[in-house]
Amino acid sequence: MSGRKFSLGLDYGTNSVRTVLVDVANGEEIATDVHEYETGEGGIILDPSDHNLARQNPADYLKGLQDSLKEVLSQARKADKDFDPEQIIGIGVDTTGSTPIPVGNDGTPLAMLDEFRDNPNAHAWLWKDHTGHAEAGEITQLAEKEHPEYLAKCGGTYSSEWFFSKILHCLRTDPKVFDAAYTWVEHADYMTALLTGTTDPRKLKRCRCAAGHKAMVNANWGGYPAKDFLAKLDPKLRQLRETLGDKTYAIDQKAGDLTEEWAGKLGLKAGIPVAMGAFDAHLGGVGSGISIGKLVKIIGTSTCDMAVWPADKDLADVPGICGIVDGSILPGFWGLEAGQSAVGDIFNWFVNYIQPGGKAVGSHEALTEKAAKLKPGQSGLLALDWNNGNRTILVDQRLTGLLLGQTLHTTPEEIYRALIEATAYGALTIINRFEEYGVKISEVINCGGIAEKNPLIMQIYADVIGREMKIARSAQTCALGSAIAGAVVAGSVAGGYDNYADAQAAMCGMKDTIYKPIPENNKVYQQLYPLYKQLHDAFGLGSFSGKMANVMKQLLQIKDSVKA
Repeated sequence: MSGRKFSLGLDYGTNSVRTVLVDVANGEEIATDVHEYETGEGGIILDPSDHNLARQNPADYLKGLQDSLKEVLSQARKADKDFDPEQIIGIGVDTTGSTPIPVGNDGTPLAMLDEFRDNPNAHAWLWKDHTGHAEAGEITQLAEKEHPEYLAKCGGTYSSEWFFSKILHCLRTDPKVFDAAYTWVEHADYMTALLTGTTDPRKLKRCRCAAGHKAMVNANWGGYPAKDFLAKLDPKLRQLRETLGDKTYAIDQKAGDLTEEWAGKLGLKAGIPVAMGAFDAHLGGVGSGISIGKLVKIIGTSTCDMAVWPADKDLADVPGICGIVDGSILPGFWGLEAGQSAVGDIFNWFVNYIQPGGKAVGSHEALTEKAAKLKPGQSGLLALDWNNGNRTILVDQRLTGLLLGQTLHTTPEEIYRALIEATAYGALTIINRFEEYGVKISEVINCGGIAEKNPLIMQIYADVIGREMKIARSAQTCALGSAIAGAVVAGSVAGGYDNYADAQAAMCGMKDTIYKPIPENNKVYQQLYPLYKQLHDAFGLGSFSGKMANVMKQLLQIKDSVKA
């Protein structure tokens, strides 16, 4: 057996689970597998009568774990004849979130019981489920009145994407499911508990990342929100609060060790340390080499924008972001999360639902090729990127998309490019908010499928934002970040690392390709962005009282100047 040491990273995304086996010495990905979830549409349980509903089957998580890991181990044996599972020193897990699961008093998801198998409310409530939008507003109003400090650390508004909004909505709409659940567990915590034999809610460890960013946990008020506060939303939430405990664990802590049972199922040795879970975007930041001044954009169906700030330095509360949490990304740093509720999903909507020109003419590839030939401002179009609501900085899931400036000559590729530009404007708005509150961004690192595969989008982002767009070396940065977490909890004594800085230095890297702003394009976007911001404030801020009669005409003026 060779002297190499490996770490496993499991990345539970929106549509699939990705597993990577990584050499801890240099971050080389020895084997990778992507397993698509089998239930629903693209792994998501939907309801045609309610576009806000999005659930997942927890059974898919278990099957994906076993099938994906089996394939990765098979690939590893083919790639290295000396490979032995005994060389795996750590395991890390990331998931989407907030994706809470109702579980019984033994930790079994209700969806796995015959009584609830066909009830979507008993399944995992996926991050993009917005059925609790009214409850989110109610939580925000009560917190503003009684505990404004709760909101200060999560951007000033509680979101329908988050933990308590979903649970309260279940209580209101399906009390049978709520009453049957002993507690609710984030997907990230369920997976680590499963692997370490701690699914019993009285033993389960809850991760700082999920609890801090989505459930208003903070050490300043003793952990989760007060029982009396939750009871004013509904008396039954007092009992739920008692099941949540008071302690959460940062990403550098160990959830436990791999059990004999799961070691046998997965073909691994028992006793491998398993790191505390975290959200995919946060560990994507780790896998992209996040540090002070480096903004990491994980670009996929939606985006998450991650930044860190030293925990021992003053940091203002930043309105509109998705939390400021100690140790949620790197130990010793505040983790700051922002993002957009839809990016790739917007492009998919246009291609798959609108289907401009049919599949041959209106594919992503065909539209991208034609859109690349257009100049900024040439179409006279301007769009808002809110087809799935606004996550940052407005935190309002009841906002919707907008396309402005169409004429009888507007083409599909012009609309496609306008939608790309809209997501770039949204990205710039987030960066501006960070910097407005003292979090300076010196470097932007991108990762995820879109960053990997679509040069046009990356170039437009560079041109709009006015900064270089760098690309993380790994195509699976979230899974790599999980593998890094596994290497850290294993420690140097086992061949891993004692801290994240050393692990990232050895295991992370950048691609050679860098997208640099084209000055003439950036000049046009500097004219277009203020018009986007005008629409952004007019439709997104209740306090806006300005006029918008200038917008269409200025778009035409820019269009004419570009043609000239």
